[in-house]
Amino acid sequence: MRKLFLLLLIGGFLNCTHYGKLKLLSYLPNNLREVSGVQVIPDSNGLWMINDSGNEPELYEVSLKGEIQNILAVQAKNHDWEAVTSDEEGNLYIADFGNNNNKRKNLVILKIKKQELLEEDAIEVEKIKFSYPNQTKYPPKKKERFFDAESLLYKDGFLYVFTKSRVHNNYGKTVLYRIPSSKGNYTAEYISEMEHCSDVNCSITDATISPDRKKIALLTHQSVLVFTNFQEDDFLSGDMENYSFDHISQKEGITFKDNSTLYITDEASKMMSARLYEFSLKK
Repeated sequence: MRKLFLLLLIGGFLNCTHYGKLKLLSYLPNNLREVSGVQVIPDSNGLWMINDSGNEPELYEVSLKGEIQNILAVQAKNHDWEAVTSDEEGNLYIADFGNNNNKRKNLVILKIKKQELLEEDAIEVEKIKFSYPNQTKYPPKKKERFFDAESLLYKDGFLYVFTKSRVHNNYGKTVLYRIPSSKGNYTAEYISEMEHCSDVNCSITDATISPDRKKIALLTHQSVLVFTNFQEDDFLSGDMENYSFDHISQKEGITFKDNSTLYITDEASKMMSARLYEFSLKK
């Protein structure tokens, strides 16, 4: 998506504890100009990436050099794919819950079993449908539009959604919900919420969990927020550290490479291709 791009260029930075330089690994091909999610899974030769709304329902396996190794056709619509995550068995979950105007009633997470992912050209999905427990109007008033989302992670049999605020001067607010990771139709369970700053660059655009399950990373256009020492699955209850990037761009994909290193993607702009980066959390 290219929304609010000019604001991304002029917005302010967070008051961060740490500063780090993004290491450019590769430029991504035109097929992935609107890359919205990236994920590492076991027994795979590359990274799995998706595009958001307006693109084909396809899943891309991409090398660290930015070369497309495989394209899988997913048997489902791409209303607005915004995130991708995986479980310990290698099953993949695609979040079709982009909701810019907060009026969607067809929010769904698509589950792809590992065997189909590795062997099939056109893959079937299981649908995990859900709604938010505190949304009663579609859309709600502009000052209550907290029901967009671009972030998803898996832990211990559940999927966790971090919402993206569409409310002016409340862009840094995110609400954490929990949903079972099996096929069904659910009302998401509210867990907690936070607001870390207010400008548009603070919006939460993706989430990931470290292999040792001790770190949660939330992505924004200008930084990554890392949570540790959280209580059970209330990830926002943990200690937070801000790692500011050396530039602002429309970053929308994040996944852990290992317990201290992240892969990050951003979308293409008029002047630049989409890119794949590596980012170290080591101090």
